[in-house]
Amino acid sequence: MASKTTQITLITLQFGILLLQTGSVALQLRSAVPGLLVAVLWLACMALGLWALSANRPGNFNIRPEPKAEGQLVQTGPYRWIRHPMYTAVLLFSIGCAGFTATLLAGGLSLALLAVLWLKAVLEERMMCQRHPAYRAYMTRTRRFLPFLV
Repeated sequence: MASKTTQITLITLQFGILLLQTGSVALQLRSAVPGLLVAVLWLACMALGLWALSANRPGNFNIRPEPKAEGQLVQTGPYRWIRHPMYTAVLLFSIGCAGFTATLLAGGLSLALLAVLWLKAVLEERMMCQRHPAYRAYMTRTRRFLPFLV
């Protein structure tokens, strides 16, 4: 099990990176209009995030990479193909921010966020395997972040 300090550190990094990226986008809104690709990414992240939330039962969702004691294994909605659709939605938002600002810093922040979310996913999957025996089989037929790829 990951320590509470590790979990809180990962969550703080995740939201700190997103805050930095959102701030950099806000600073540039005065002089630029997001391109079509960025708009599509942002719409996709919102749609995926809402779809994942609708597939999850109330009280089942946890921001920490630790399953809730009373939580159920969800395998419907986007969870049918990917194990971490909420993380994917956050990554799409981050990539959209990087595309909007088109700076090395923004690209680096997206890569840093990917690393943080990857660590959170690995920790969560270890605990899910312990809590839900069916999770190992679920892992063999789904991908971590992108269907058919990663």
